[in-house]
Amino acid sequence: MSEKDDLRTKLRAQRRTYVEGLPEAIRALIMLRPPAPIARLAASAGIVGLYHASPYETPARSYAKWFQEQGKRLALPWFTDRTAPMLFREWRDPHADSDLEVGPWGTLQPAADAPELVPDVAFVPLLGFTSDGHRIGQGGGHYDRWLAANPQVPALGLGWDCQMLDKLPLEPHDHALLAVITPTRIYGDLD
Repeated sequence: MSEKDDLRTKLRAQRRTYVEGLPEAIRALIMLRPPAPIARLAASAGIVGLYHASPYETPARSYAKWFQEQGKRLALPWFTDRTAPMLFREWRDPHADSDLEVGPWGTLQPAADAPELVPDVAFVPLLGFTSDGHRIGQGGGHYDRWLAANPQVPALGLGWDCQMLDKLPLEPHDHALLAVITPTRIYGDLD
């Protein structure tokens, strides 16, 4: 097992313990809307890329609702199969997920006939991050490849404070994020 694989296993367990320790009432109040600097950054975006969070990932649904109320189109990752490149397709219903179906990773994604979109700003899930915007994800490299193909798109991570690390094992294909937003602060320089 590689250093990154060992770290992912540790980070998944740490994240799960942290989230399970949060009272349900607190979980419902976390990440309700983007902080003002993030809202300003996304103000000119017509399309906002998000993710449909797993039970232990930092929630993105309230951001989706807020951005939709601001007149933004929403997009979620979409895969034809587990080996296919990641695309984004339109997500029209962040309130009830009526336009989503189970994808090849067992997570919800837009239907195959939803319009393909390229976000103007993308919110990215993570397992761990550093204060300077480096991240470690699930290990498939989907976001790194998508960001390499779309370098004009600012990428912002959503994470729990417990996921911050002093350093990460980095490889040439790893893409740093512009910023990481946690329930308590923003890591990164948005100026």
